[in-house]
Amino acid sequence: MYDYIIVGSGLYGAVCARLLTEAGKHVWVVERRQHIGGNIYTEEQDGVIVHKYGAHIFHCSNQKIWDFVNRFSKFSPFINRPVSIAKGKLYSLPFNMLTFNQLWGVTSPLEAKKIIEKERIAFDRDPKNLEEQALCLVGPTIYNLLIRGYTKKQWDKDPKELPAWIIKRLPLRFTYDNNYFDDTYQGIPEGGYTRMIENLLNGIRTDTKVDFLHKRYELSSMARNIIYTGALDEFFDYDIGVLEYRGLRFENQLIESDNVLGNAVVNFADEEVPYTRKIEHRHFAVTRAPVSIVTHEYPQAWRPGEIPFYPINSPINMNLHEKYLQRFNRNEGCFCGGRLADYKYYDMHQVVGAAMQFVDRLSVK
Repeated sequence: MYDYIIVGSGLYGAVCARLLTEAGKHVWVVERRQHIGGNIYTEEQDGVIVHKYGAHIFHCSNQKIWDFVNRFSKFSPFINRPVSIAKGKLYSLPFNMLTFNQLWGVTSPLEAKKIIEKERIAFDRDPKNLEEQALCLVGPTIYNLLIRGYTKKQWDKDPKELPAWIIKRLPLRFTYDNNYFDDTYQGIPEGGYTRMIENLLNGIRTDTKVDFLHKRYELSSMARNIIYTGALDEFFDYDIGVLEYRGLRFENQLIESDNVLGNAVVNFADEEVPYTRKIEHRHFAVTRAPVSIVTHEYPQAWRPGEIPFYPINSPINMNLHEKYLQRFNRNEGCFCGGRLADYKYYDMHQVVGAAMQFVDRLSVK
């Protein structure tokens, strides 16, 4: 009899498993996929560590979270400095003085602020959609060149159909700082995220290719408690509706070169380019491999049974999730958490923090 069966070996499940084990609990982790780690899974190919489900950079300013993850991996410093290509020209991200110089030739913050203030479109009401919000924040030049096409590809919707909150905190930096994140600590685990998950799960029974939902009654009888990290609509067989996501498709290229893009992440803002970005994995970690692996990332429609990536947090979907959550919480001894169960887009440090808080609330120590 296990104290806890944890469904899912992604970051949330692995952190819960480690903390509960250290608290003296008997834990079993079951994973539906053929590998552990969920969407932060990495693997080595031809001497290059590949982020199989898109680029992941760990960043946080919380000392407790940073100290915790460093118990299970040494982190190599990595600063994310993505660039965007639009109309054949390259622009720095996030929007900063380098971007403003590339757009308008300005060299001082005062010049840049004057142009943006002149470009901004004022509304006599709160912006109703993403397009209005962007025009209110940065004006038509930046919006039409660097935001509109990328957004349409990402969500397969006209920005006028998307809620304003998606882009409400669009960062504008009037410094020559192109560090994408503001956090104190930023890096990538040496050897990849899979190695870190392996260390988190070291000594804990972990079985892959186990579909909990198909064996829920058998498996539930073997544990006092269940921690479920999957999608709640799937848990109930979608009986009152399907929560919507955007999907992704990845195409990898092995190229006989030690430098193809010159950067880890390159966005493509033009709507007619079918992918949203390219990732050159060798730039995330030091490697002596003579080859490079470049991933093209294509947004696509999502259907149940496929890997979900970005939740579509419309009012209808949020209301549906709340109904599923209320039903789930009526199951005694069942707990849920993580990006799928919470139906939220989380950064990795938020997942770790949520798992730590959850275990603390269980009062198991």
